[in-house]
Amino acid sequence: MPDTLLTESAKFAANATQHLFTGDAPWNPYYPPGSQILGYVANERGVPALLAMFFGACTVLFVSTYYVAKRVDRTLTRGELSQIMWFVLSGCIHIFFEGYYAANFLDLGTKQTVIGQLWKEYAFSDSRYLTQNAFVLCMETVTASCWGPGCLIIAALIMLRHPMRHPIQIIVSMGQFYGDVLYYTTSAFDHYILGITYSRPETFYFWFYFVIMNAFWIVIPGWLIYDSTVQSAKAFRKLQQVEGTKKVT
Repeated sequence: MPDTLLTESAKFAANATQHLFTGDAPWNPYYPPGSQILGYVANERGVPALLAMFFGACTVLFVSTYYVAKRVDRTLTRGELSQIMWFVLSGCIHIFFEGYYAANFLDLGTKQTVIGQLWKEYAFSDSRYLTQNAFVLCMETVTASCWGPGCLIIAALIMLRHPMRHPIQIIVSMGQFYGDVLYYTTSAFDHYILGITYSRPETFYFWFYFVIMNAFWIVIPGWLIYDSTVQSAKAFRKLQQVEGTKKVT
């Protein structure tokens, strides 16, 4: 079975390479003009419907997470609840949304599933997701397999007020922060140095999809790294004080 899958993947890659160089792939509306997307099929659903489904799912996830967390521990503060909701949402997006991309990157342009169409809509701001870009694939695979489960673990640790919460929170948040910085900077390098633009010129695609939607994974993880660093420093300071008192006595 693995050999069969490997053979099929090799055939698909060979066909994709042939299309890239012969230029007979279907026309598509993505930038840069002339981008080769093997088997591209336009979305069946409209933008309002796709965005409503995405943000509707996020809302349901937020609400259900809030009630589950309150049932586990009614003494959780608003700050703790907000962080739990963030990590559950972030973890689910990493595992299911970004994981879907990692599993279907070869033929994402052909997909008509809800998640596939959401990716094709988002790709108007970054066509790398439809052109088998090596960096995007590696970044999203690491995110889905490492930071996704890590986020869900942190959410559980916050609910249980486990002492390992802050060390793991620093690691996962740093991974998210670093991956997003690389995501922005590789695109900027291609744009300013190589003259390659992956986003369509419409303001909505660049500023809302590319800038704002991704900025959450810089601003929030950045703050969480700071918070966990401060809390860890306080804990070590108290430990040093206790050990100092023991030595004196």
